[in-house]
Amino acid sequence: MGKDVIVACDFANADQTLAFLNRFSGRKPFVKIGMELFYAEGPAIVQAVKARGHRVFLDLKLHDIPNTVKKAMAVLSRLDVDICNLHAGGGLPMMQAAVEGLTRPDGSRPLLIAVTQLTSTDQQVMERDLLIREPLARVVEHYAQTAKAAGLDGVVCSPLEAGAVHAACGSGFLTVTPGVRFAGGEMGDQKRVTTPADAKTLGSDYIVVGRPITAAPDPVAAYARCCEEFIG
Repeated sequence: MGKDVIVACDFANADQTLAFLNRFSGRKPFVKIGMELFYAEGPAIVQAVKARGHRVFLDLKLHDIPNTVKKAMAVLSRLDVDICNLHAGGGLPMMQAAVEGLTRPDGSRPLLIAVTQLTSTDQQVMERDLLIREPLARVVEHYAQTAKAAGLDGVVCSPLEAGAVHAACGSGFLTVTPGVRFAGGEMGDQKRVTTPADAKTLGSDYIVVGRPITAAPDPVAAYARCCEEFIG
């Protein structure tokens, strides 16, 4: 499985999203559809983006009781997305139920990954707000191991933790890493960040990049730069 750049299409509506994708006449970027866009447009936006030939990471971060997550995943499995996710903080039974719900009658399913700790979280926030006293890197590693035990395919983590996750869970266990900014770029609300080149060195399998591409004066050029730095 090769490395790839996933473009976070965190737009308010379908018109903005499709207008953005229209700029990529020669390429079909892997696209992330998150909460804002999905809640605004519903399943139709997934179907529209898929119909254009893009792979889709549906980033809804499910987190609920196991039975609710199982039923929700069964619905999402019909959208033919390529990756979907949940919060590892929901625990092992929830993640196991998610795999069961996501698996279709023929045995196929999208890739399922678990969010470890958001890249807007640092040690201080984790201890103060979540009352988790363990080192952040150890928490991410443990959540990844639990996700693997539940049958998931990988995790969402910072590029800074990708190497440790692979060491703990194996090279085939995917690391999908937001918190990527170009050198000298604004960090925004992210705290655990790297450049695309550093993410490559650290072992990320996929990087998720939003504003450095979508808000760039030339998004196509920014995407190409990101691919060059991360994929080579």
